[in-house]
Amino acid sequence: MKKRQRIKKNEEFQRVFKQGKSFANRQFVVYVCKAEDQQEFRIGLSVGKKIGNAVMRNRIKRCIRQAFFEMKDDLRQDQDYVIIARHPAATLDFHETKKSLQHVLRIARVLKKK
Repeated sequence: MKKRQRIKKNEEFQRVFKQGKSFANRQFVVYVCKAEDQQEFRIGLSVGKKIGNAVMRNRIKRCIRQAFFEMKDDLRQDQDYVIIARHPAATLDFHETKKSLQHVLRIARVLKKK
């Protein structure tokens, strides 16, 4: 993922939380917010300290980024996404993480059906 596709600033996170809608399953909460005049989607990741040590949190974030990279053509491009990992996400491997994210993004109706 390119740096311009990431949400880093607190103000941007807060805008997505306040203006966006949330969708959830057991492993993830996804906030989706429409972003005007934006060519490609952006994602912000939040993995709390209760989930595990730094190695575990970074592994979860890498898996989420890779899953979004693989799904980039199927996602709506004019959106900002903030993904919050819940505790069960720590036990998932990459394929389970991707499947869980696809599930919650279908609930949010931002993922094209295949």
